[in-house]
Amino acid sequence: MDRRTFLTATAGLIAGSKFLSADSAGEQAAILSRIKAPVFPGRDFDITRYGAAGDGQKDCTEAIRKAIAACTAAGGGHVVVPRGVFVTGAVHLDNNVNLHVDEGATLRFSRDPLQYMPVVFTRWEGTECMNFSPFIYAFEKTNIGLSGGGTLDGQADCEHWWPWKARTGCGWKKGDPSQEADRNALMAAGDRNVPVAARIFGAGHYLRPCFVQPYRCNNVLIEDVKIVNSPMWELNPVLCKNAIVRGVNIDTHGPNNDGCDPESCTDMLVEKCTFSTGDDCIAIKSGRNVDGRRVNVPTANLIIRDCDMKDGHGGVSIGSEASGGVRNVFVENCRMSSPNLDRALRIKTNSYRGGVIENIYFQNVTVGQVAEAVIDIDFFYEEGEGGPFKPVVDNVVVSGVTSKKSKYGLYLRGYKDDPIRGLKVTDCHFENAAKGDFRENVE
Repeated sequence: MDRRTFLTATAGLIAGSKFLSADSAGEQAAILSRIKAPVFPGRDFDITRYGAAGDGQKDCTEAIRKAIAACTAAGGGHVVVPRGVFVTGAVHLDNNVNLHVDEGATLRFSRDPLQYMPVVFTRWEGTECMNFSPFIYAFEKTNIGLSGGGTLDGQADCEHWWPWKARTGCGWKKGDPSQEADRNALMAAGDRNVPVAARIFGAGHYLRPCFVQPYRCNNVLIEDVKIVNSPMWELNPVLCKNAIVRGVNIDTHGPNNDGCDPESCTDMLVEKCTFSTGDDCIAIKSGRNVDGRRVNVPTANLIIRDCDMKDGHGGVSIGSEASGGVRNVFVENCRMSSPNLDRALRIKTNSYRGGVIENIYFQNVTVGQVAEAVIDIDFFYEEGEGGPFKPVVDNVVVSGVTSKKSKYGLYLRGYKDDPIRGLKVTDCHFENAAKGDFRENVE
């Protein structure tokens, strides 16, 4: 056979999809060949040896820190959380450390915001700042892991963390503290290019920390854990290279409880995960507005496969904080269905975000039901039109997708002077789309 036929056959087999072109299948195969799980030395550091107690009462923060320090000093290994309920504050991972939460173990995170001080370098809704530490955090580390069949419990509820969102149906009433003023102040600081070191929040402020955030890390593995009751986003790798999220079960329904938010990451695999969330199941991001353009790193080369999406705003969403761009995303062989799941594929952006979103492949996805649209591309999210950075969406390929029930098949809303282009839908079957398609300013 000729070279093109050979590439089509071999790359298509590797990618597991009959709908990919030879070039895109080859690109996917190349991405997979670069993604490697970190390997940790066969040494275990049981946190109970360092003073932790699994009684659900004792503060084990210092014991876990000591175990991580000992593991790092020895050259790496597994910091083990055995059966029991262990209460802790912020956990900071180090090089060559895998935090392993055994089946039957629960790592329960303190509800005291002071347990997540001092502030750390982080991103909050796409803008860099100094804020509360994420519950599990790593900064500029190499070879880090979070694994095991145990549970991570953020203990957020309508009395703790979630009221900061200022939702009257969840513990907040007029006059109570909320994140609104701090959120506005952070966005304004980003737009004015205030140095990140001067964007200080944390104690006395109300920007909720996310759950797990490796920041500028290489070789990251998050595998098999269950996450419940998060203050905000669950998994938020930022500016990471070579990352794997596998077999994770996320079940948390608070405000902004996104399941997994890859942000300005390169070469990442998300597979065999289950999401039931209070916001997007997966939301792909790359920074917000001026600050996102300052950092200017896209999320690129991301593969999402064999996942189950239940409740959420979107099964897979791109944006809205995507000012650095998103490219080369492959979503395949996933299952999405819930009356509380709004959309299957969602691209949300506006003329202040800008950014180029290109080469998005959404294929072999089975949708039972969604409340809104199977495919949603909307240029009017939040600020909408009128800004100087019109979004670019190009080469979005939807193929082999079936849906049993939705309000719309396609919901596409562009600008008059910047219509949506570059969407290709083939070999799809959308049943019971109550209102058909909605198309406004589409070529």
